[in-house]
Amino acid sequence: MDDSLDSSKHHDHVLIIEDDERLAHLTREYLEANEFRVDLEYDGARAVERILDEQPDIVILDLMLPGEDGLSICRRVRGHYSGPILMLTARTDDMDQVLGLEMGADDYVPKPVQPRVLLARMRALLRRADTLDAASGTTRLTFGNLLIDSATREAWLDDERIDLTSAEFDLLWLLADNAGRVLTREEIFSQLRGIKYDGQDRSIDVRVSRIRPKIGDDPNHPHRIKTVRSKGYLFVRDS
Repeated sequence: MDDSLDSSKHHDHVLIIEDDERLAHLTREYLEANEFRVDLEYDGARAVERILDEQPDIVILDLMLPGEDGLSICRRVRGHYSGPILMLTARTDDMDQVLGLEMGADDYVPKPVQPRVLLARMRALLRRADTLDAASGTTRLTFGNLLIDSATREAWLDDERIDLTSAEFDLLWLLADNAGRVLTREEIFSQLRGIKYDGQDRSIDVRVSRIRPKIGDDPNHPHRIKTVRSKGYLFVRDS
């Protein structure tokens, strides 16, 4: 399979924040060969400023960095950067991945990094919003005091804008656009990440738990996004 991107597409800007200079340079060479525009940063202490100043199309962020770790960087930029953040982790501990998602990361790739896997995950994150918008027949959904607008990629509760990460918005839109129908984790993974659900990944569950309080749903007794045991999630229509 050819790794080159459509030449008619603009060159997406990637900011790689990685203190392993050899890995960072090898990754940049691979991505540049696939038509990305890539910048590098080795120091976590400078990462926040660069993300906010440059507003890249996507950030590749190492978990362990000198100066400031990836989790802290992710948490600090999330209110001011809406693009996807792909976290790299050398650890196998599931809690690191969950913490990354809770801090606002959109996906994660374990080290040692396999370039084709990294590229596939990046493409999925960058194309996800366009795919969801094209699949839907509408750009605005309203459920009582909750408004979700896919054109602006914003959601509002009682006329107050909700602070959502890119991945959280995409999941909320997918669930809401299928209101009244149970979506299995397999369907959600296929739509949002372009990969099969392995039965172990907790990223969807983490995001649902983060979305619920943001849309006024009681996490302990949710009325809007319900968990359907052994199946998936149901976004409830207004009665």
